[in-house]
Formats: sequence, structure tokens, C-alpha cells
Amino acid sequence: MCLAVPGQLKSIDNNAPLIRTGRVSFGGIIKQVNLACVPEAKVGDFLLVHVGFAIGIIDEQAANQIFEYLAEMDELKELQET
Repeated sequence: MCLAVPGQLKSIDNNAPLIRTGRVSFGGIIKQVNLACVPEAKVGDFLLVHVGFAIGIIDEQAANQIFEYLAEMDELKELQET
């Protein structure tokens, strides 16, 4: 199943000249994410991420609720480091 997963933007890589990226925490697991679709995103924002691209900004309460639903459905395995 393809889902957008919530995560919190921890840092932004301002060194990439063409592609804005950032480090996003998904319940403690950090992944590099493309921020091109959310140019207004800032450190601390909660983002919806799909296939490595942040596609929207959401509030913390919504992010936590989505994370709880995903955990209940056992859909968080893909985030774990391999």
C-alpha cells in the first residue's frame, strides 16, 4: 500500500543548489527527503512524505494521529533501517 507518512523536519540542507532537501524524523528514524513541493517548510514543521517527497505540511496533532493509525495497522515496517 502506498501511503504518505508524517514526519518532523529536523534540518534543511541548504548546500544543494538545485534540489532542496531535509532530514525528517519518522518516530526517531531519520530519512533524507526532497522538499521541492513544500518550499515554505521550516525546521520543526510536520510533513506528509510520500516516496521520499514531502507533499504537504500538517499540524502536530494530525501527525501524531496518523502515526497512531499506521502503528495500529502495522504499516510502519518500511520506515525501519535495513
